[in-house]
Amino acid sequence: MNMEARVGVVVEGGQRALNTAHGTVVDAGARKFLHSQQQQQQPPQSLNSPKRPFNHQKSQIGTVQQLLAGGIAGAFSKTCTAPLARLTILLQVQGMHSDVAALSKTSIWREASRIVNEEGFRAFWKGNLVTIAHRLPYTSVNFYAYERYKNLLQSVMGLEDHRGSTSAELCVHFVGGGLSGITAASATYPLDLVRTRLAAQRQTMYYKGIWHSFNTICREEGFLGLYKGLGATLLGVGPSIAISFTVYESLRSFWQSRSPNDSTVMVSLACGSLSGIASSTATFPLDLVRRRMQLEGAGGRARVYNTGLFGTFGHIIRSEGLRGLYRGILPEYYKVVPSVGIVFMTYETLKMLLSSIPTSN
Repeated sequence: MNMEARVGVVVEGGQRALNTAHGTVVDAGARKFLHSQQQQQQPPQSLNSPKRPFNHQKSQIGTVQQLLAGGIAGAFSKTCTAPLARLTILLQVQGMHSDVAALSKTSIWREASRIVNEEGFRAFWKGNLVTIAHRLPYTSVNFYAYERYKNLLQSVMGLEDHRGSTSAELCVHFVGGGLSGITAASATYPLDLVRTRLAAQRQTMYYKGIWHSFNTICREEGFLGLYKGLGATLLGVGPSIAISFTVYESLRSFWQSRSPNDSTVMVSLACGSLSGIASSTATFPLDLVRRRMQLEGAGGRARVYNTGLFGTFGHIIRSEGLRGLYRGILPEYYKVVPSVGIVFMTYETLKMLLSSIPTSN
């Protein structure tokens, strides 16, 4: 509900969505941070100047440039952390076709060594092209939907012409962010599924590329095969937003109350990273189930989980224990901080470069 450029509130999607996109949680941390930076850069209103509606406030760069900067920042961040993302996916899905004895011997370094020895170093970026292809439309849909939902909610709550209470504003960001995350995750979900299947392949290349994957899945599993695991993705959006939003705001408020002179950049980066870790920990089981459901029937393999979302949870717990729900979480942790930092630095750099381009408003 993810580092999915953060232009609203904390979302992932699942992902993670956002994620979370979903998709993931990491996108959520950057999105919240970038929104706070954007708000700080707007000039304060004079006490005697007429109040402007929230939805008419202008950012320093146009919408198109903002979408472009956010999309490129997210794509660049995903590329830099792609090795950790692929390790996460491979570890998450190991339990589908492996026995318990084999699972007990797995580790990050063992899996990384296997990739280098069997597939070559470039294999760490397997599926990254479709990740980038997913990131750009995801960011655009997320940004556009968030602004539309925010304006609608402000209109419904009567906040267009004046600032309401803090709780009302938080509600607008929270609900608007959640709805935009659900919308973006649903609209771009087939790309997320294809990315998972490409990244989960080892030596046998059943899917040869993005278009071949789409055609093969539609032919063998039907059009709905492109949406396997969508339920788990959308189910994770709400908790991901709630946890990330709460942790980020609480930590930032506490930090600024104790050390008001600390750099805003460092405070937001640290709080965004910690909120991502907290959200990842809480919603990782849903992400793992989503990945496994995405791979159901992939490459002509037999189906493993035939009882839906909750049946899949039960199957994993019975066969792998509770630890099985957190298989692959360490590389997920390792990519949180660099992903947030890369998105922020890339976004700010691109924003400065693009601000010189004239926009038509």
